[in-house]
Amino acid sequence: MTGRDVHILSAAAALPGPALDNATLARRFGMDPLWEQWVDAFIGTRARHLALDLETGKQTRTLASLAEEAGRRALAAAGLGPGDVDAVVLATATPDQLMPATVNVVADRLGIDGVRSFQLQSGCSGAVQALDVARQILLSGSGRTVLVLGGDVIARFYDLETDLRKAAPAELVNFVLFGDAAGAAVLSTDPAPGSAAVRALFTRLVGLGRPPGAVLEWFGPADRHSDRPAATEDYKAIEEHVPTMTGEVLDEVLTGLGWRGDEVDLLLPPQLSGRMTKLISERLGLPRAQDVSCVDDAGNCGNAIVFLQLQRALAGALGPGRRAVGISIESSKWLKAGFALEGN
Repeated sequence: MTGRDVHILSAAAALPGPALDNATLARRFGMDPLWEQWVDAFIGTRARHLALDLETGKQTRTLASLAEEAGRRALAAAGLGPGDVDAVVLATATPDQLMPATVNVVADRLGIDGVRSFQLQSGCSGAVQALDVARQILLSGSGRTVLVLGGDVIARFYDLETDLRKAAPAELVNFVLFGDAAGAAVLSTDPAPGSAAVRALFTRLVGLGRPPGAVLEWFGPADRHSDRPAATEDYKAIEEHVPTMTGEVLDEVLTGLGWRGDEVDLLLPPQLSGRMTKLISERLGLPRAQDVSCVDDAGNCGNAIVFLQLQRALAGALGPGRRAVGISIESSKWLKAGFALEGN
């Protein structure tokens, strides 16, 4: 290991199609107007972007196309080209295919070749896992620049024929919580104006003995007609565990760096739903931290979330000497992740 720093030079995102508000979903699925009010009051997410035409059921974007767009934007923002990239890392829970790996499809489209590539299968904290892999590559001296990608297309798992009026809560909640998106960041050992130094970063599995809080099925030819729902979410378990886990991550990051809570300028909180994110931020009690949030208008877009937040933070709020803490919690088998940045 070397003593050099790793810097995030740029971040970018790609969202499919126009934003779909709760009223649009209510009309499409024949839900009572009271359902829309319930979503607003108890979920708090106003809109999301879907890579799916709700009327025809046709998928309009793939993860590869979204990640290509985000990666191209991130490289351009960093003033770099495909030949400058030493490795590519992608995190996703919803690859377009089991093979070839989506990361390699994206690299090909971007004109990147002759480098190491990695694809991590994970929920939303996979974005931080991907940043961690990139950081370790750079700290080992194996390169100077890594393109990190993350994203999910959840809408391809929706059954548009489902009668939501009869759906179980664990299935119903997925139609309002999630959105589709991809994001990208360029990490380097060389700082640049507007970049941020990574001061801390960790991910940790803490799911021993805990049942999954979220399940996303994969069906093959042998069980394609299974009556198991494609996606389920134990929202009650998430409400119970995520706020506590978020506080643990914040304490670990601050203690490890010797930072005080009143020295944090930006907070990138978990983006589970508009309501829960707001409650978690209030509970953390950072006196002057500005929330960097995207869930209200983009939904919970899985592995793209952290990159959407980074894009907003690097756009001006994270200036020289300013400090940010990011937290990501994954409920599938309970992972917690955190990172800290300081503007260059």
